[in-house]
Amino acid sequence: MFPGPLGISLAGRALERGLWSLQAVDIRDYARDKHRSVDDTPCGGGPGMVMRADVLAAAVDDAMAAQPGLPLIYFSPRGRRMDQALVQELRVAGGATLICGRFEGVDERVLEARPITEVSLGDFVLSGGELAALALMDAVVRLLPGVMGEQASATEESFSAGLLEYPQYTRPIEWEGRAVPEVLLSGHHEKIAAWRRAMAEQITAERRLDLWESYRRFGKSGRGGEG
Repeated sequence: MFPGPLGISLAGRALERGLWSLQAVDIRDYARDKHRSVDDTPCGGGPGMVMRADVLAAAVDDAMAAQPGLPLIYFSPRGRRMDQALVQELRVAGGATLICGRFEGVDERVLEARPITEVSLGDFVLSGGELAALALMDAVVRLLPGVMGEQASATEESFSAGLLEYPQYTRPIEWEGRAVPEVLLSGHHEKIAAWRRAMAEQITAERRLDLWESYRRFGKSGRGGEG
């Protein structure tokens, strides 16, 4: 599953150039029996299987020893919501160890005994944490220097200022009776910037009230919004 879609396009070329790297660890390599078992039935009964504390902790400990100081993240619906603020934190941190659960989850004692942060991609359930890991990796990798063609793109996108992104247009100037807004054709950079900011504020207020309220509290005061 790795690098998956991150092996193509901008992220793939950056991977080939060594701008970022990935090491996938098979937790089964840390199993303690001939069947390479990593899970067992849940204590107290119930459906599914739970990843064993001893097996997972051994894998986590090796990862921590190989890359000391990096954040440890376990993907879980009950965790911190993944947002642009978290993405920026991981970019600054220089990497992370991502734990992809399977089955019914992992033994709670591992989460208690190791400095693991739970992160949620959203209010839904996936078969495993791999897709969430790919999403987080993509969000971080694209912010690394040299990955994107225009670094300005990373600072003007959704959430960079606590707002959703303004509408984008390109040629043809007219299409099916719809024209590109005249201000974007004016060449007046200040007016264009003001229009884009106004549209970003309008769209955010209409579609994401949570972001809009945060922007009103912090963004306009110069403290920055949250993604």
